Formats: sequence, structure tokens, C-alpha cells
Amino acid sequence: MSVVLDRQPPVVWKESISLWLLFIAAACGLVALFYPGLTAMVQTWDQVEEYSYGYLIPVVVTFLIWQKADRTRLLKYDPTWWSIALLVAAIALLLAGRLSAIRLLIQYGFIVSLFAVALAYVGWQGTKLISLPLAFTLFMIPLPPFVLRELSEILQLWSSRLGVAFIQACDISVYLEGNVIDLGSMKLQVIDACSGLRYLFPLLALGSFAAYFFRAAAWKRLVLVASTVPLTVLINSFRIGIIGLTVEYWGRSMAEGVLHDFEGWLMFMVCIALLIAEMAILSRIGPRPESLREVFALELPARRNPDVSVQTRPISRPLVGLALIILIAAATLQALPARQLLVPSRESFTTFPLSLDGWHGRPSRLDPDIVSALSVDDYFLADYTQTGRELVNFYVAYYASQSGGESTHSPRTCMPGGGWAITEIAPAVVASGQGSLSVNRVIIQKGEQRQLVYYWFKQRDRLLTNEFAVKWYIFRDGISRDRSDGALLRLITPIGTNEAVERADERLQQFLAAFEPRVAEFVPD
Repeated sequence: MSVVLDRQPPVVWKESISLWLLFIAAACGLVALFYPGLTAMVQTWDQVEEYSYGYLIPVVVTFLIWQKADRTRLLKYDPTWWSIALLVAAIALLLAGRLSAIRLLIQYGFIVSLFAVALAYVGWQGTKLISLPLAFTLFMIPLPPFVLRELSEILQLWSSRLGVAFIQACDISVYLEGNVIDLGSMKLQVIDACSGLRYLFPLLALGSFAAYFFRAAAWKRLVLVASTVPLTVLINSFRIGIIGLTVEYWGRSMAEGVLHDFEGWLMFMVCIALLIAEMAILSRIGPRPESLREVFALELPARRNPDVSVQTRPISRPLVGLALIILIAAATLQALPARQLLVPSRESFTTFPLSLDGWHGRPSRLDPDIVSALSVDDYFLADYTQTGRELVNFYVAYYASQSGGESTHSPRTCMPGGGWAITEIAPAVVASGQGSLSVNRVIIQKGEQRQLVYYWFKQRDRLLTNEFAVKWYIFRDGISRDRSDGALLRLITPIGTNEAVERADERLQQFLAAFEPRVAEFVPD
């Protein structure tokens, strides 16, 4: 007796027009809901070259999701109401961003909302399948400007040191002072544009995408992604070294114009070639060596078998609920007036007194490029002297709003860029005109020269020494007080060759007592 097996053909699911329209409505609602953060993000892609690759990320992510089409069409989908909870979290980030005027929170809220839509549309299984491509959307979001600035300064120092080491290895006399390369006949400054961030961010994204297609052990993928950082520093340092060599032999024109830009493009191509070589080497390591062709696969989704059974997906109720919430929230927020932070009235630093209790000041100005990089709204810089005493350099940088990412710049990151090494840094309580004041007390040194530095942050009615506390109160006061203005205050005095540090402390504290009563006029509480 024979047994006949009744095999059911596999089922392939397709979307109905109604489901597509529902998805499109949810997507358009998300764009409207998070529009302020998205426009700020695109403006950053336009204005900051380090993020100009941002336009490619949505295209690549869309391709990666489409690449899973042959697998997602086999899933029936299990839409979940948990998507609503995730959307609520995204809207909470949106509201926090709008209330505090911190656009970064709105942008991260948008990423969370993408996962909410995925859960409502394709369910847990489908979201798991496309979770990594969705996570790549994080590369679209720019870092806060203060983080970008501090990263740039760190990379400038590393690249300068390694670049100078390369020049010295070529038997050329060169001296490095901070991020200024002195070749004797001329000086080259390693500016923000040469920090390597224009390599690092796109190369990090590219390395992550390469690891996604790299069918190898997890540790090999992690090595590939992590290697983009040292690779960027080394290649950028090599580029700086090459510029130093060519400038030494053929003049300053080798560091400017089209040739300079071409060198940057060429070095990025070298970075890509090295990433490919690294994958080829990693694929050969292990018990089963393989070629790069075998382990790196950029596959297209398989075509649908014409013999399979095709069924139309039912309308997702969680997606209906999600779309309604998104559209209602978007309409509500569009009807509300745009939030404007308060900017308190204050005196301009152009009127700051140059005579303070026996101290006489001589004002000076920062280079326009530095002012632009700091994005400062107003500042004061002057050298004050008193009869028979050494000078005190006084600097204040004021920001009317710090919510957009432009905020007070910590001296601990910029002092090394000027060639000064920090030999001692610690919080300290010092005497002032109003009792006592908490400051960051720093001793810096360059060769035989030493200087004593006090710096602190005045954030509304708070005096802070911790940079992270500054960021927290920017967020908190933006919501609770409609304000995010603040300032950095810094005092510097040289320490004489045979002078005790305590004498320099006394000098700064005497000047502090003289100017502190006037600060509130220029940096409001």
C-alpha cells in the first residue's frame, strides 16, 4: 500500500494597495512630525563637509532593506501593539527636543520611530530581519558640535605628531608646537579641515557596511569596523607628512588649492583600498581560509517562484493605530507656535571696563576663523596688568543659546593645540570678591615656560566646573526656564622662573576679586 504525501506549496505574501497607502501615510506623517530635526540634519549635511556623505545613507539603507525582500515575502508578519509604546518613547524624545530646543533629541526620536513603524508593519520577525539596516540610519545624525570640535582637536594633535615623525624620518629638520609644524622657512598649521574627520566619518560608515556584507566571524567584522579609526589617523598623518615634504622642496603652493584637495581625495581612495586588503587578509585567517570573493557577497533578492501560492497581506491594525497617532501628533505640533528660547538683556563686552581696581587692561581680538569655529555670540579678551605685578589674561566667551550644539568650549582640549602640555589639573575652591569660587585649576607648560589657569562656566545663575554638568543644565533649563545662555570664563597668568605657584594663585585671586562684581552685567544670572 502506497502513501501519497499532500505537500502544500509555500506561500508568498504580497502587500495590498491599501497596506501600501497606509504605510506611505505613516511615513509622510513621520516626516511632518519630526520635520524641524530633519531639516536641521540636512542643513548640517550641506554646511559641514564631515557629514556631506549623509545623503547616501538613506539610499544605502533602502537598498539593504530591499535586499531582504526574498525573505520578508515569506513571512506572514506579526504586527505588534508594542509599536505604540515605542512610538510614545519617540514622541517623548521629540517633545524633549522641542522644549529644550536641542535638535539632536528630535533626530534620535525619528530613528526610534522608524523601529516603531517596522514593528507595526512587519512585526518582531520582520524587524529582526531588517534591524541592522535600520540601525545604520544612525550614521545620518551629526554629532553635537562640541563633540565634533573636541574630536577634531584630538585628531589634529595625533595627526600632527605622526606627520612630523614622518617628516623627521625623511631627514628634514622640523619642530612641532601644538598643531603648528615649523619647517624653519615656513610654518604649517594643521587646522580643523586637516584633522581627519572628513575621512573618519565616511570611512566608519563604509567599514560598517563592508562588515555587514563580510560573511566572516563576528570578531573579524568588529576588527574591520574598529580599524577605521587608526587607519584614518595613519593615512591623514601620512598626508600631512607628504604635504610637509612637498612644501619643503616646492613651496607653500603645494599645501593649497586643487593639489591639496586632490591629495585628500587620493588618500581616501587609499583608505578604501586598505580596507579591502584588510578584508582579504582576515578572510585567510582561521581554520578554513577563503578568498575575498567567497566571503564578500553583495547579493540581490532571489526572484519569486511562479509556482508558489500568493496571498495578500491583511491590513495591520497596529499600523492603523500608529498612523493615526502619528498624523494627529503631527497636526497638533504643526498648529503650535514654534518655541523660542529667552535671551536675557545684557551689556555688550565692548563696554567691559579696562580699569578694574588698579588693574589696567589692553584688549585684543581673536582670529576671525577661531571666532567662527567657536560659534561664539560675544567675547572679551584682554591682558590686565597692575603696577609691579605680572599680567593676567582674561577671556570670556558668551553664548546666547547653547541648545543647537554650539556651547562653551572646554580649555582642556584646546590648550594642547597651542603647544601647551597640561601638567596639573584639578577642581579647586579659591578666594574671590564674593567669598569663594569653585574653578578648574590648571598648570600648563611649554618648554621652560609655565602658566597658571583658572576656568569655570557661568550657566545662568550656576557656576560650574564640570563640562557634563554644563550639558545637563542646558537641557534642564531649556525645558524648565526657556533659557540656555551661558559663558566660559578663563584667567591665565605666567609663573615666573623662580616664582612660587602660590604667588601666581594670589595674583589671579586678586584680579578675580576686582572683576567678579561686574560679571553679572555681561553674563546674566
